Amino acid sequence: MDWRIPLGAIDFGVEEEAAVLDVLRSRWLTMGGVTQAFESEFAASVGARHAIAVSNATAALHLACLACGLGAGDEVIVPSLSFVATANAVRYVGATPVFADITSEDDLTLSVESIRRCLTPQTRAIIVMHYGGYACDMTAILSLAQERDLFVIEDAAHADGSILEGRALGTWGQVGCYSFFSNKNMTTGEGGMLVTNDDGLAERLRILRSHGMTSLTWQRHQGHAWSYDVTAVGYNYRIDEIRSAIGRVQLTKLEHFNVQRAQIVNWYNEYLQELAPSLHIPFRSHPGESCHHIFPVLLPVGGDRPSFMEAMKAQRIQTSIHYPPIHTFSAYQGLYPMDGGLPVTEGVSRREVTLPLYPGLTQDEVLFVAQAVQRALHESAND
Repeated sequence: MDWRIPLGAIDFGVEEEAAVLDVLRSRWLTMGGVTQAFESEFAASVGARHAIAVSNATAALHLACLACGLGAGDEVIVPSLSFVATANAVRYVGATPVFADITSEDDLTLSVESIRRCLTPQTRAIIVMHYGGYACDMTAILSLAQERDLFVIEDAAHADGSILEGRALGTWGQVGCYSFFSNKNMTTGEGGMLVTNDDGLAERLRILRSHGMTSLTWQRHQGHAWSYDVTAVGYNYRIDEIRSAIGRVQLTKLEHFNVQRAQIVNWYNEYLQELAPSLHIPFRSHPGESCHHIFPVLLPVGGDRPSFMEAMKAQRIQTSIHYPPIHTFSAYQGLYPMDGGLPVTEGVSRREVTLPLYPGLTQDEVLFVAQAVQRALHESAND
């Protein structure tokens, strides 16, 4: 499809090209010194003691569950309004995901009261997901977790650069998991990062990342080791030097990217309030500083979403849905406990549409999208 305005766009320049060429010319492609530098720089950027780069954010979530010792018989409270990896990671370790509801139409993050209602003697952890880069109520969630001695794992896949009370999202719980997928605020194509301030968890994460081995190829290449032991049944979740090189450059641009995103969101709010007042915009007022990963809107109650999205497509504007609720998928339907259903999640998910948002989107293009939304709402209401 020849989109006039796509949902997202990657911002790469000569810096990323030069970084990749440097790696290729070094002839060292597997995880090594560039990755170590990326980890160090990322840890410093979020204020964490440890950062562990991995092949993707799903691997990060899996390793986080493993390092926290979650397994068969354990329950983990998760959102259903998230990408399926959030819950899949719980199943990978044999634990049971328990779906909690979101807060409201204005706040699409986990409801603290719903989390509380989901607690049982088998609950061992809570996985929060900072939807769109907007912070969950971490103070209340951590207080609840401390009462019950629960792990808190942050799915920060949307939250590269988001801050709450002066503290980076992803650094509030025991472990934070970031994504560098191609649509994220900073990207390496595929890739992810774990952060933690717990030395013991960091050591387990590093061991599990690479087959349970006590030394890496890079360490042996440098002469720091000549053999290794295997102390756990680990995984091949390593990142490579090419992606780490791209990540280092993207990290230097992240703050600027996020400033641009914030300006675009301001334009959207202004134009949509004028041109499409029947549209509901979540997170208009929300604690913290969001990185504005996506721009979700809610169609009027009873609106025809397929017709609306087709009308946007006819105007060559790409839209998406974030997300079909996990508990409605065939692989999950009816299998996992929920506290009286998820009425807010289900109501919001039927109405949510994601509009284009990426650095470089101009004010005129945002106005064009807003005008297209106005037309699409009118057309879909009259179909």
